[in-house]
Amino acid sequence: MQNPGVGDSPAIRPEAITLRGRRVLLVYGLMGEVVAAFRPFGLEYMHPLAEWLSSEGAKPCVVNLRTAEAISANAARLRAVILDDAEPALVIAHSKGGLEALAALLDPAAQARCLGFLAMQSPFFGSPIADLVIGAKPLEAAAGGLARLLRIGSGEGVRDLTTGARRTWMAAAEAPIARLLAALPVACLATELSEGQAHGRERLHLAAAQWMEKRGYGPNDGLVPVDSALIPGARHVVLPGSHIASVSRGPGRDPVAVLRAGLDALGGGEC
Repeated sequence: MQNPGVGDSPAIRPEAITLRGRRVLLVYGLMGEVVAAFRPFGLEYMHPLAEWLSSEGAKPCVVNLRTAEAISANAARLRAVILDDAEPALVIAHSKGGLEALAALLDPAAQARCLGFLAMQSPFFGSPIADLVIGAKPLEAAAGGLARLLRIGSGEGVRDLTTGARRTWMAAAEAPIARLLAALPVACLATELSEGQAHGRERLHLAAAQWMEKRGYGPNDGLVPVDSALIPGARHVVLPGSHIASVSRGPGRDPVAVLRAGLDALGGGEC
């Protein structure tokens, strides 16, 4: 694992966030609950993060969301979970989950119950892969059908990930996002994948990463361009790796090290 690059924001002066005894909400990305269900067959999804957080004395809990549902619907559900407990929570979200967490935390009441927000590999400004899926009607229909078959939502969440939809949303939310960044420590973690880092199923991520680079989207992790994963004004960490580098173990992957780098940027990591 290389040393992270951290970009400071003048709006944020985070203090160390103590993990011991803290409520931590983990928010899955698209199809995260499906992958997590296959853990007995060797697949992982954020399990190493939850285990490490527990070992540090934190109280991690996965937020129960249907990950292919519309971002607005999941944001409302997440906001309710945050407000349902008087104990403030640290929110750690992966991929699409970061978009839902951002939307939920624009509410001042939710902000008041939050210690900080770490977004890992979240396409705040959209994913070209979502553009590809939505731009081809057979692929769009297949994605929606699969989401309904797996009972993980309507499939509208894929349309919400397109670059057009996300850029419009981020522009409209510019002022509330600025207020959030002034109120809470927020860190964004991105990864960039190169050929030497791809092993096993990451080879599919590498093919997608190369496809995106050839089309001018710059460094990316196989699903999300680096510049899409970084909210202007937040603290930034950029590490090597694929889109699963922060959520599953494997050759060349250490998700706990990724999480710790994100927490360091956020101002946490002490217990």
